[in-house]
Amino acid sequence: MIRAYFSDAFAADIGEHVMPMKKFGLVKDAIVARGLPARILEPLPATDEQLLRVHTEEYVRAVATGEPRALAESQKFPWSKELAAAVRLTNGAAIAAVSAALDDGVACAIASGYHHAHADHGEGFCTFNGLVVALEDARAAGRVKRALVVDLDLHYGNGTASLLATRPDLHNLSIYGSWYKENRASSDVASEHAPDTANCRSIAVPNGSNGAAYLAIIAEALGPAIERARPDVIVYQAGADPYREDPYSPLDVGLEDLAQRDAHVFGVARAKGIPIAWVLAGGYTKDTSKVVAVHANTFEEAVRAFG
Repeated sequence: MIRAYFSDAFAADIGEHVMPMKKFGLVKDAIVARGLPARILEPLPATDEQLLRVHTEEYVRAVATGEPRALAESQKFPWSKELAAAVRLTNGAAIAAVSAALDDGVACAIASGYHHAHADHGEGFCTFNGLVVALEDARAAGRVKRALVVDLDLHYGNGTASLLATRPDLHNLSIYGSWYKENRASSDVASEHAPDTANCRSIAVPNGSNGAAYLAIIAEALGPAIERARPDVIVYQAGADPYREDPYSPLDVGLEDLAQRDAHVFGVARAKGIPIAWVLAGGYTKDTSKVVAVHANTFEEAVRAFG
């Protein structure tokens, strides 16, 4: 059984919004309906201590209280007490998934909203950076020293890169089809590119790339990233938004391509004996059932890889 962390409270009511908050529950339901070997568990909310290892006190307080409102809503969600509780739980899910993966080899958080969050503010539907929060919690517990984030969301993981600038033992590989900077996305991936550093690499997927080209880029980049990072654990951000029908995607990538992507990532982790925790990411296709299918397929590929 794969431990999967989920709460109905992830889906805070944010009104009419491009982010389909209902998808978390739909993904959980799809996993169960497919008969996949999932042990669905309720996460504990992230504590102040856990969040403050990564985020500033002023920002954590703003999200908790709603003031100053501009800071509390910097991730582009309307603030509410319900939302403040929800993002504590989604980050708690990421923390729990990393811990479970270190025990079992593989685990997941049926939650998203991480990689654009910076130390002192949120961006792009990301309030707190659960990827880094979870890894810092594992480091504080003495369970890991080095780690790798494999970010295959459509958008460049700018928040994670900013946080890892001062964390040389934590590595980031972001393979993206949409540039992201200063809370704005752009499909122009040719004119701007983040400078590579010793621990953060990013690779742009050219507009119009088909599934074969996308998969080739991932296959070529993943092995060297693991060699550089020498990770004790991998955190995999399995984005649904590279899908060709996503309104933000300039790529020609299908559901079967994304399943092959997931199979490759899980297969490499299993072959190398590296524990892997994954989280959901992105997915704004009008037909939410297709977003759900991407994420349920990810779970299915994890089951295939880890048996």
